Amino acid sequence: MGISYNQEARVFRLDTPGSTYLISLVDEMGFVCHAYYGRKIPDDNMNYLLRVNPQFLPFRESGQQTNVLDELPLEYPCHGLGDFRESCLRVETEEGHRVCGLTYLSHKIYGGKPALPGLPATHGGQEDCATLELRCRDEALGLEVSLLYTAFENLDVICRSARIENCGDRPLRLTAALSACLDMDNRSFDLITLHGSWAYERMINRRPLSWGKQGVSSRRGISSHQEQPFLALAERDANQSHGQVYAMHFVYSGNFIAQAEMRQQELVRVVMGIDTESFGWKLGPGESFQTPEAVLAYSSTGLDGMTHALHDLYRRHLTRGPWRDKPRPSLVNNWEATYFDFDSDKLLDIARTAAGRGIEMLVLDDGWFGCRNTDDNSLGDWFVNEKKLPGGLKRLADEINKLGMKFGLWVEPEMVSPDSELFRAHPDYALQIPGRSPMLSRTQLVLDLSREEVRRCVYDQLHKVLSSANIEYVKWDMNRSLTDVAGFCLEADRQGELFHRYVLGVYDLQERLLHDFPDLLLENCASGGGRFDPGMLYYSPQIWTSDNTDAIDRLRIQEGTALIYPLSTMGAHVAACPSHTNGRVTPFETRGLVSLPGCFGYELDLTKLTGEELDMIPGQLENYRKYGPVFHGGDYYRLASYGENQEYDALMAVSKDKRVAVVDYVHVMSRQQRRSVLLALRGLDEEKRYRSSESGEIRSGAGWMYGGLLLPTMKGDFLGKLIVLEEV
Repeated sequence: MGISYNQEARVFRLDTPGSTYLISLVDEMGFVCHAYYGRKIPDDNMNYLLRVNPQFLPFRESGQQTNVLDELPLEYPCHGLGDFRESCLRVETEEGHRVCGLTYLSHKIYGGKPALPGLPATHGGQEDCATLELRCRDEALGLEVSLLYTAFENLDVICRSARIENCGDRPLRLTAALSACLDMDNRSFDLITLHGSWAYERMINRRPLSWGKQGVSSRRGISSHQEQPFLALAERDANQSHGQVYAMHFVYSGNFIAQAEMRQQELVRVVMGIDTESFGWKLGPGESFQTPEAVLAYSSTGLDGMTHALHDLYRRHLTRGPWRDKPRPSLVNNWEATYFDFDSDKLLDIARTAAGRGIEMLVLDDGWFGCRNTDDNSLGDWFVNEKKLPGGLKRLADEINKLGMKFGLWVEPEMVSPDSELFRAHPDYALQIPGRSPMLSRTQLVLDLSREEVRRCVYDQLHKVLSSANIEYVKWDMNRSLTDVAGFCLEADRQGELFHRYVLGVYDLQERLLHDFPDLLLENCASGGGRFDPGMLYYSPQIWTSDNTDAIDRLRIQEGTALIYPLSTMGAHVAACPSHTNGRVTPFETRGLVSLPGCFGYELDLTKLTGEELDMIPGQLENYRKYGPVFHGGDYYRLASYGENQEYDALMAVSKDKRVAVVDYVHVMSRQQRRSVLLALRGLDEEKRYRSSESGEIRSGAGWMYGGLLLPTMKGDFLGKLIVLEEV
């Protein structure tokens, strides 16, 4: 088991294959302190790192509690007793007092990992991981907090959360309940985050960690296009394959804060959890609150080590269901082909062309329900528009199935149009504040999914639709942020709970869907990548990466995404050209290369392609069938970044047995008198010998990695190559 307790030293030890995490109980009061996190070491007692002056012990008698607490590295800091850095826990009493302090009460260590009721979380059995529950107490408040730590047996990952219980006889109010804290010394760290906007999600931003508070957050009700619930501290000289990296990622789909703070003595505190600006939770006697999970990953081998740990964790211990390990079907989505202008005949024309080239699924996007011919009506009316689709979805699905293809469907269950039967019957189902006209976005409002009767109404409609035909895939969309957040059924002192209750409602709906349709392939979407977070991966093994389907823009979007997410989670399609996003014209072959590493498909009108383009599709699908398992199940390496060099982009995936490697190279912009590109490969077995599909040359893994792969100069922009190295 990877967790132990040294009773003499009063130290808890959490070991992963390459890291050690030490927690110390300090002073007779039992302050729970962070002693060490980093490369694996044999030592238990590293308490000298706490920097506690012996003359200040015991704290109660020294008269120096405040001075010590403001510098003490704490596992779960609280507000009001002298630690003036960011708090994980803030509690308010009926009298308005806001002081809390936790000390050790008890602990237990066991194999496996408990589920978090109502929340997505990583999972593992006794053979995969071990868990420490550290129980702490504030005696004056009657408040108990269980700090949960899970260390994985084969991954350099520790997962953390907190369960907060009111064991007293008076109500309390939580105004902050974060999930994890990491206190450490500054080591000339850089801070890495992922920022963006609609159609430009997850752009990598790396800058020196500075004084004060810095980080990212969302108050939009979703994890957002603008920020990712992730941050990493990397040593200044750390690169892809060298240096120490500490990462933290939030398994949650709503408002969040991910913050690094550097204070006096160059002390660094990193915290992660539900954003506190719009959060409040009333905790009655006997009630508890469970925080979502934060994933901590440590790497001594640069960004590669961090990436591989997160990829393997999410593939093995977060995604679930029959599609977790199965090859994902290639598909064609009709959105950029037709928008709202379609009928059964048009869809079947696309399907026949797709089937003739080997595409496995047709997905019907927006516009099939209610009176929906534009985007300003009918959301909430989940019944088929038979003027467009005579015979309903069953007839269409049956015809598509006869072609040997699967059938999938787009829905947006979280929204309602003011111009809809649902809203006219139940206007109170939408989030809005009495006496105030609600703010519209895309001419739609958000349903209050914190309410069981609203969820039941939506789900009953969805269940009926999905039961009416052989629908094997659902694209679940969500197209606006939350505003006018007020609940008709919540008391005034519980209105601060609504953002979190909404997210719990979304999780509940998706859990019901998967329970009732266990073989369904679910893909989440939020105006593209607006809710691409680990919480969603618990329900859907893939997420639509971005509404920006331009191949060149997708290079940077997919690079940032792949930094922390497996390639198997990224929806990536060959889209219409000129690009509907920016008008750029790129070759059909290059669009295929950019999309190949993800969940591959087409987002265009196949019936309008040239004969040459149609003839390329079988080859693209063959590459996807053959090398998709390497991209989706192997180890990912970033070889070159177009975002950095502004010339070319290259990624690589190596199968776990190191017998096959695939290099996906895109030459973006030509430069006069540019020498041929030399790529230093990574991840191969030095002793094995590999043949290149490009040149036919055979070299050792060491030769390909340390000598490099030479690519000939390409004349022209937006060109690419797929190079395969196979063991001989």
